[in-house]
Amino acid sequence: MPDGLSGKVAIITGASANLGRLFAETLASDGAKVVIHYNSTTKQDEAEKVAQGIAERGGKAITYQADLAQVSNVKKLVDATFETFGQWDILVNTAGMIVRKPIAEFSEDEFDQLFKINAKIPFFLMREASTRMADHGRIINMITTVVAVTAPTYGGYAGSKSPVEHFTKSLAKEIGYRGITVNCVAPGPLKTSFFYPAETDENIAWLKSMSINGDIGEPADIVPLVQFLVSPKARWITAQTIYANGGLVATAS
Repeated sequence: MPDGLSGKVAIITGASANLGRLFAETLASDGAKVVIHYNSTTKQDEAEKVAQGIAERGGKAITYQADLAQVSNVKKLVDATFETFGQWDILVNTAGMIVRKPIAEFSEDEFDQLFKINAKIPFFLMREASTRMADHGRIINMITTVVAVTAPTYGGYAGSKSPVEHFTKSLAKEIGYRGITVNCVAPGPLKTSFFYPAETDENIAWLKSMSINGDIGEPADIVPLVQFLVSPKARWITAQTIYANGGLVATAS
């Protein structure tokens, strides 16, 4: 899909590593100008490397650091996008947080942090997009296959991602008349630095056993789906949650 996004501008949250980085690099390769958001100042070097790599390949990208749980920073991020590129066409909400433990062991702070990162940030970015994104834009919210899995210890994480499905469906109806599509992508377990710290060897082995090939996914497995959903070809796909998980079943003991 060379230059299929020529002239488009994409904001990608959590784009200094893992899926976010791949999305930024891919959309830039497809012709989009990219805003690489990252949360922590410790990620600055990584974000700058992503932007530098895009520039070396002839693309255009800027980096932007902000704690988007502070809602005022959401507007500032979008303002910076317009100041640099003059428009906004694509939003990929990739930033996320995982706490995996029984509900009985959750602290109030852990609950609040999960919902800030996984639900509040996408909500207010979508609020901003509802009035400022260009017609025929594309919004993609990364959630998780776990929203459809019956399994212990994922309650907080899955619970904080589940509201995003409802935000997505509602916003798709509210702004669909402008040709903007809004969808969720729900990956299964992937080989990333986001996944491994939250899992035990035993659980990783179980997750592998539930897939079609006895393994967990590669981040690159998700890229073509997002690449398609942000393209003009996906104009009739909206208000959907699309699972990409290697056939992971929906229940577990």
